[in-house]
Amino acid sequence: MTKKEARIKYKILRKDLTVQERDEKSIAIANELLKLPIWNKQYFHVFLSIEEHFEVDTEYILHILAGKDKDILISKSNFETLGMTHYLLTDGTKIRKNEYNIPEPIDGIEVPDSKIDVVFVPLLAFDKKGHRVGYGKGFYDRFLSNCKPDVITIGLSFFEVEKEITDLHENDFALNYCVTPLKIYKF
Repeated sequence: MTKKEARIKYKILRKDLTVQERDEKSIAIANELLKLPIWNKQYFHVFLSIEEHFEVDTEYILHILAGKDKDILISKSNFETLGMTHYLLTDGTKIRKNEYNIPEPIDGIEVPDSKIDVVFVPLLAFDKKGHRVGYGKGFYDRFLSNCKPDVITIGLSFFEVEKEITDLHENDFALNYCVTPLKIYKF
């Protein structure tokens, strides 16, 4: 399956889920995450879900991380450089949707890529080797390439694995894990 085919297929599949199905699957994914050997880490990067894209709701993950007293980082995207700046999520963090409906912090305490231990990665599809299909701008591939070598990357998907994504690029960053409502995939 090509990235283009995956984007078309999984955008439709996500849109076809009811609000209740998305909610139930998001809770199941958050519960599966509790089984991963990541909870000794401190700095966790979490994407804030884009409702209009029917993404996995990361609100449940945020509650788990807060309950475990972890440092939670969220990003602001720069569409000119295709880079991301990461901020510590605190009680005082103000969040606003940008022009692409991505919830982002207005400002805050900036944290460098090199401090991040675990990254929850948004995706549309993934394959048996841990390759993912995102929206095609390369934000996460750039970001992850700047993280420390042992950063743990975890994709979140409503759907199960595809056999193969055929049109990979040399800069594509593979996942360590992908978590679905039914299973944890380790790569």
